[in-house]
Amino acid sequence: MKTARKAALCAALAASCLAHSAIAANAFPERAVTLIVPFAPGGSVDIAARLISDAWARELGQSVVVENRAGASGNIGMAAVARAEPNGYTLGINTMSLAINPALFKTMPFDTAKDLRSVGTVGTSQHVLTVTNSLPVASVSELLAYVRARPANELSFGSAGTGSTFHMAAELFKSVSKTQIMHVPYKGGGPAMLDTISGQVQMSFPVLSAAKPQVDGKKLRALGVTGTTRSPLLPDVPTIAESGLPGYEFNTWFVISAPAGTPQNVIDTLNAKLGDALRSPALVQRMQKEGFDPLITAPAKTDAMVAGEMTRWAGIVKDAGIEAN
Repeated sequence: MKTARKAALCAALAASCLAHSAIAANAFPERAVTLIVPFAPGGSVDIAARLISDAWARELGQSVVVENRAGASGNIGMAAVARAEPNGYTLGINTMSLAINPALFKTMPFDTAKDLRSVGTVGTSQHVLTVTNSLPVASVSELLAYVRARPANELSFGSAGTGSTFHMAAELFKSVSKTQIMHVPYKGGGPAMLDTISGQVQMSFPVLSAAKPQVDGKKLRALGVTGTTRSPLLPDVPTIAESGLPGYEFNTWFVISAPAGTPQNVIDTLNAKLGDALRSPALVQRMQKEGFDPLITAPAKTDAMVAGEMTRWAGIVKDAGIEAN
């Protein structure tokens, strides 16, 4: 009898726990969600976060609070996400530094593969190969001929910092074209563009939204966009591949991550509501105006994509001998 009563009690407790879990799952989220941006305000990741936050909040029924925690090429903010309680209320949004930094830094404050779980992608964005107006080239083919006719590293490109997407777009360009161009890192994309305009460096790879005003104003010459298709923001600018470097492709992606151990039902809810937000015509229009192409992917597919990108960029970083400053 005692054994029977004990079994019945255990069954009742288990049923109670299941019921409680179901209620909790149905209730998520019950309060505001914090979305950590691991970079300073004004950059592409910050813009992407602020573009989606209101639409995502409407779908979730709770506020999405954007919080900037910059430093160490995004590592400080993402470490805070990795250490957060895995309940879905603290998330992070990042770009390709999520996959690049493990190869770039000798030590990392978190393990991307083990400590984070993808919620899904937000979108992608192209960069633009721009050159100073004094450089006598009008296409990628002409630029490559100009570079190859000169000593190695005579020409230089500016970036938003070592390991930034500006930097990696250029390193991929060098790798595919088998050219040697000197890297000059700056503290942000703005200073890199300004020095390209003045001719202190001869080229740079700014994000599309930042490059457009300078190209439209004839302050920079655009030779090609980095994706596989032309951008409606700069419809007269060809892709780098069609302008003289077949096989070149570089698209910055944006991913939202949660701490590892976040319940699957919470991840699924966040992903589904993010997808609903990204299908909003108003949000799509706003994102495209800023140079983003909205894209939602399933959590498992996003995890696989990040893992593949880590392998890809580890090879490029190693071959180029790049180390974090």
